[in-house]
Amino acid sequence: MATIGSWTKRAARMALMGGVLALAAGCTTLYRNHGYAPSDEQLAEVLVGVDTRGTVSDVIGPPTASGVVNGGDFYYVQSRFRHFGPLEPREIDREVVAIRFDPEGVVSNVERFGLENGRVVALSRRVTQDNVRDTTFLRQLFGSIGRFNAGDFIGGG
Repeated sequence: MATIGSWTKRAARMALMGGVLALAAGCTTLYRNHGYAPSDEQLAEVLVGVDTRGTVSDVIGPPTASGVVNGGDFYYVQSRFRHFGPLEPREIDREVVAIRFDPEGVVSNVERFGLENGRVVALSRRVTQDNVRDTTFLRQLFGSIGRFNAGDFIGGG
């Protein structure tokens, strides 16, 4: 017959093993894919000087983004992120396929860019300036101490 001491040891061992397994599972690397970039085989079906925006959408699919000038160029963006434990996700791979069109809407160029060619570009920027610069509520409250004029309070100033 088992004693209470052996049950306690067994329970402690099981709890320790469960904690180690939970810690190991929490530190597992996860990869997530976002977006879509056509393969080289799909891009081979797009003929420069022949295809239009409509035929490109039919062959490859709608773009992830498009330009705003003259109907715009097509951009297909695919990214791969690495998630590891509590750390911030890190982008490890990015592909951008840019299909450019001439003013008549016919394909003029097909380009593929990778993460090594990537730069941070602000697509949209809305900045509202406030009149308070680096000032918290407490800094405003305590910053006014000592700047009183007694005449303002008693009506003599």
